[in-house]
Amino acid sequence: MSEEIFDIVDDRDQVIGQCPRPEVHRIGHKHRAVHVLVFNSRGDVFLQKRSMSKDTHPGVWDSSSSGHLDCGEDYDACASRELREEIGLVIDKPPQRLFKLDACVETGQEFVWVYRLNSEGPFTLHPEEIERGDWFAPAKVSEWIKKSPKDFAPAFVFIWHRLADGQNGKFSN
Repeated sequence: MSEEIFDIVDDRDQVIGQCPRPEVHRIGHKHRAVHVLVFNSRGDVFLQKRSMSKDTHPGVWDSSSSGHLDCGEDYDACASRELREEIGLVIDKPPQRLFKLDACVETGQEFVWVYRLNSEGPFTLHPEEIERGDWFAPAKVSEWIKKSPKDFAPAFVFIWHRLADGQNGKFSN
């Protein structure tokens, strides 16, 4: 498998070069990612438990699907690709954009577009990426994060707080 190359970006999310994945993370270059939150008709959110083989934040809970943009890829295309690669969900148009986060410590220096999608599954989880997944009521996720934030990837906690604030704590469809 060839080494992944990411676009690195400036403070305005404009591409200024490329760099191998390990270097991007080691040096702390700003780069791009997506997070997709999948909700079912009951309003539960599907979360994935990251594989222990992941290079960052192994074994913790995270968004339904997330990942870095490939060189030259746009955010919408990445969201669709990550859904297909990680949970086997093929969609015919990009999911709904919710909000964009600027690169910061909490996101691991990633500019992040956060998306929402409604689906009932079932999903086919990529075993190298995901240990397991499950549906959770949003109130349970909020309480779990409050009690044990280290059970989750830091970017997910940041995203969840932003989503909860924007929804006044209500996650209805």
